[in-house]
This record gives sequence, structure tokens and C-alpha cells, in this order.
Amino acid sequence: MKPNVILVGAGPGDPELITLKAVKALKNADVVLYDALINRSLLEYAPKNAPKIFVGKKGGKKSMQQEEINELIVRCANCYGTVVRLKGGDPFIFGRGFEELEFAKKFDLSTEVIPGVSSINAVPASANIPLTSRGLSESFWVITATTRNHELSRDIELAAQSTATMVILMGLRKLPEIVMVLQRAGKGNLPMAVISSGTTIEEKSVYGKADEILAKVEAANISSPALIIAGKVAQQQENRTPAAELKAEWLNEFLTNKVA
Repeated sequence: MKPNVILVGAGPGDPELITLKAVKALKNADVVLYDALINRSLLEYAPKNAPKIFVGKKGGKKSMQQEEINELIVRCANCYGTVVRLKGGDPFIFGRGFEELEFAKKFDLSTEVIPGVSSINAVPASANIPLTSRGLSESFWVITATTRNHELSRDIELAAQSTATMVILMGLRKLPEIVMVLQRAGKGNLPMAVISSGTTIEEKSVYGKADEILAKVEAANISSPALIIAGKVAQQQENRTPAAELKAEWLNEFLTNKVA
């Protein structure tokens, strides 16, 4: 038995968006430590006799402290062998995965990282929102809304001064402050989208301008986890022509030109 830790990205929520390499790691796991945002059906890939231990965190609820999780990873590796640390999305994006691996390395444990599909791009894509689009956005910012001191990230003000798409995580509680930042920047008419539980069967979304998004979120009863997208690309969802109509328009134009 060789103690080792494999940090695995579980993807954004849809169980089919996990990678083949991640599935292989789960099948060879001796113990799995998993977070709150992973799809529980993924645990079925792990051997039946392998312990599955929940170590997730949810806002406002009692949960295991990060220091306790770090120590548990090391204990499990020494007791069982291969620890799969299963984290939602990609483990190196706002996931504290790097901290966990650095702690494990202090105890001479071998470590590996298996990247995951991040909600940053997967959730907008599943809602047909491109983060970049020619003529609308040449870049995008990815920001966590809340800092370690529970304050609004100052990067949001910087991003609001640009033409880039803003992708904001863990920001639903800070949405009123985010809207105020956009309004101060003269962007009350900026298109926005708020998508809850993206890529899952519980997905809910609302679209609107910054000035009206708060009312729409409240009316739709949007809850965490939610992803906030602010930028011109969000208007494409609002104004999109249905696919069937688009095909009909293209076909008619093509046939007209062909006949001519």
C-alpha cells in the first residue's frame, strides 16, 4: 500500500461532464473525500467497499474546517492508500485544492491533479452564452465575489471599467452590491444572466439588464449555487432566434440564391 492523494475535478454538476481520467481514478480509489457541489451519482464509480466521506461546506451551515480536512486527507492516505479528493468543477479554481496538496506533501505523500470541467465556462456554454464573441467581447474576467474578509472583491470594480465579460462566482448574496458597482460605472443597461445549479436538472436562470436583474432574481426565487454573467454576450440569449426559425431563414435564403 502506497499512500497517495489524487485531487480530482468532478465537473460542474452534470455527471456526464466528468473526465474519463477522473472516472478511472475513482474506480481505483481506496477512500473518497467529496465536496457538497459534486453529483452524488459519481460516487458509484468508486469501489463499494471504499469509504465515501462527506467533507463539503455550505454557506450558513456547520461544516468541517479546512485544517480538519487537510489532516483527514493525510490520515486516510496512511490508513487506506489511495485517497481521491473529489471537488466540484476544477479543483484549482476557487477550490483550495492547492492548499490541500501542499499540506499532503509535507507528509511525503505522493500527489496528482486531475483537472475538471469548470462551471466558469461550462454553465454559460450550456445556456448558449459565449464568454467571448467577435464584436461583443474580446476577453473575460473570472472573479469570486466574496473575499476572505467577506467583502466584495475589488476586482469587480476594475472589471466593470472594461468591455470584458464578467463571470462572478459565489456572488448571489453580493448581487445588490455588484449591481451598484455596475450602475456607478454607467452600466445600468448592461445585459446580465444569473444561472442557478447550472448543467443540472435543477438549473434555473434569469436574464435582464443590470437595473432590473435583482427584481427578476427575487421573482424567480433563484438560490445558490449560482453563476453571474455580466456583459454584452448575455444579451444573445435574450435575443436569440429559435433554431428552427434560423434554419428556415437560412434554407429559404439559400434556395432563393440558388434559383436566382
